[in-house]
Amino acid sequence: ILLNGVNLTSPHTGHYSFDIPVNLSDIERIEIVQGPSSLVYGASAFSGGVNIITKKDVRSNASAKLEGGMHGLFGADLRGAYKADASVHTLSAGYKRSDGYIRNSDYNILNLLWQSRFDIDGTHIDIQAGLNDKAYGANTFYSAAYPDQFDDTSGLLLSVRGETSGRLKLIPHLYWSRHDDEFQLFREGSPNVPEWYTDHNYHRSDLFGINLSMRYASLWGITSFGGEFRNEGILSSVLGKPMEEAVGKYTKTDNRTGISYFAEHNFILKRYTLSIGGLLNHNRAVSTKMNFYPALNASMRATEALTLYASWNKATRMPTFTDLYYTTATHTGNISLEAEQSEAFEVGAKFTHRVVRGSIAAFYMKGRNMIDWVKSSPDALWESRNHTQLNKRGFEAGMRLNLNEWLGIHQPLQSLSLGYMYLQQDREDNELISNYTLNHLRRKFTASLHHKVVKQLTLSWNFRWQERAGSYVQYRDLQPGESVNYKPFSLLDLKANYALSNMDIFMQVNNLFNTTHVDFGNIPQPGFWLSGGISYQF
Repeated sequence: ILLNGVNLTSPHTGHYSFDIPVNLSDIERIEIVQGPSSLVYGASAFSGGVNIITKKDVRSNASAKLEGGMHGLFGADLRGAYKADASVHTLSAGYKRSDGYIRNSDYNILNLLWQSRFDIDGTHIDIQAGLNDKAYGANTFYSAAYPDQFDDTSGLLLSVRGETSGRLKLIPHLYWSRHDDEFQLFREGSPNVPEWYTDHNYHRSDLFGINLSMRYASLWGITSFGGEFRNEGILSSVLGKPMEEAVGKYTKTDNRTGISYFAEHNFILKRYTLSIGGLLNHNRAVSTKMNFYPALNASMRATEALTLYASWNKATRMPTFTDLYYTTATHTGNISLEAEQSEAFEVGAKFTHRVVRGSIAAFYMKGRNMIDWVKSSPDALWESRNHTQLNKRGFEAGMRLNLNEWLGIHQPLQSLSLGYMYLQQDREDNELISNYTLNHLRRKFTASLHHKVVKQLTLSWNFRWQERAGSYVQYRDLQPGESVNYKPFSLLDLKANYALSNMDIFMQVNNLFNTTHVDFGNIPQPGFWLSGGISYQF
């Protein structure tokens, strides 16, 4: 998970990677790369990467947004940009809260993001600093045996990036982030707290990295090379190795350093492109040697509209500190975990036309030492473990019709998008109950239709059908019961927008037909949820 190229992947636990200090009004686009992508996003891009790219304003402007809805939903968003002679500065602030759709699912979220870009004699310098603050009821978050969990987190981010001009570009990158977390297994004020629960869990994780990449453009294509130093550390009351002397509430710690070097060359010859490269990576926590992760990508422009491609990549992922050390009445960590390894093959085609855009891809990924939380029986503890082997194969296809181009502008239909994916996973140790690995999304179909009602009023219909593989242990009265298979379900969402010159009034309904569904074990998902609001551009 990256923000403008800054790797925010949390060493503490995976879901904290999404504690990103960014508001919707900041986002220009989101780049998604599927499959191992170590050359694109670094060694930890085990199964792909998501890079959130923020807007690059070129003039002074401001915007504001207010929204509200069912379950006590309220949100406010302010953003402003100031253009100076050789720089642009932006500041955004966003707040969102809700009482929650079920017991103990309330939340409060605050995001602040400041960005500055300086242009100095053809050199770009980008500075960003952000704050993310969250407090939320974590109903059955780590275990359905404890429905009163609560999490209070805050995150800080600071990064500086430069880029020179010319045939040889130097791109240095310096970044730091900190994440503080107070996890309450029993939320303060909860009744009947057992005597054995004496205090909450406290954590502080820090990331620090230095990255330097160089790109050289020649008649033979584009050559890229560089390296990165990255340090990950944690202070905790429960995760890590015992400290000789406590620091406040922190009595345990761990730290690891990773160093990587990469090189890649892109050959560009008329209708053909070929990219060959590799990454050398060493992390002192799991290995005493450099590991090599190659990458090979090729594409051919068969026609002006059709491109064919194929790729082969390898990548790795370190276990989180939670995987290694998390031990409670329901879970036990494993300090002997090894890094996950993946190897992926993909072939596909992309079609681009003024009326229709589409893509189709087939992929196969081999996973080794895959980390999962498993148990041998419903009454056993969850244990983190490396699976020897996990293979996945599947395909996905999508298309988008520009109905204005096809049918003309004097009719209400604007666009239609369709998508389908299928995924199959095979794993050894099938006798174990899995919390993650085999509970994958097997099939998913999506459809989106956008059309006008009157000149300034548009409707967006979004349909989703999905089938999840696997099962979960159903809890009743806080006790584990029988294993239940996931059931397929479908949802329909609707959004209406009424656009004026500088104003947009919107209303949306999620889960229009109030479908009862479970997408992750023991956590019922929201039903019918109505909200609306207004945004204004100054």
